[in-house]
Amino acid sequence: MTETPPPHWHGHRDRLRSKLLNRGAEALDDYEVLEVILMAFIPRRDVKPIAKALLARFGGLSAILAAPAADLVKVDGIGETVAAYFRAISEMHSRAGREEIKAREVISSWTVLVAYVRREMQHEPREQFRVLFLDRKNQLILDEVMGRGTVDHAPVYPREVARRALEVQASSLVLVHNHPSGDPQPSRADIDITRGLIDALEPFDINVHDHLIVGTKGVVSLRSSGLI
Repeated sequence: MTETPPPHWHGHRDRLRSKLLNRGAEALDDYEVLEVILMAFIPRRDVKPIAKALLARFGGLSAILAAPAADLVKVDGIGETVAAYFRAISEMHSRAGREEIKAREVISSWTVLVAYVRREMQHEPREQFRVLFLDRKNQLILDEVMGRGTVDHAPVYPREVARRALEVQASSLVLVHNHPSGDPQPSRADIDITRGLIDALEPFDINVHDHLIVGTKGVVSLRSSGLI
């Protein structure tokens, strides 16, 4: 009997693993990185079309990691197991980012902070207002969501922020929120709420270092922009 030849993607998987191990992950294209992950969970199928379909649907690796499981499984070939694994990778990435900024003085590690908040928030479909509570050494005590809202508004209450800052014994804060539109330019309302928070915290000698606005097009600092 004539043996059935192995499918074409068997050799491709071996070559891809060899490329990763011998040349490093940076030698892989984005779709190849996805292929390596998918290979572990989809053993009997060519995963390159699935990897390319993920990129086509979501637009990039960061968007894939930010995508809800319910959206991931809409891509042909992605089941609940793979979707759960992507969510786990995303959470691991987030926790690693928090570990990195917790180990440093936030104010002197601004590039790390901006990368962290952008990774966490740029693909959020609704506005989210977060507060980074810092100690006297400007190290992170807590990163907490203080308001969730609609596509263009997330309510935040200065009294609640002040109460939480006192509870965790914060000496200063960094405010962060996202613009789901992708444009991080501050609105008049953004400036007004920032000034309201500064005024509410001043009697407690709690400083607001900055307010960062995050979008897919970048991150804007209100302080660097001269708006606070």
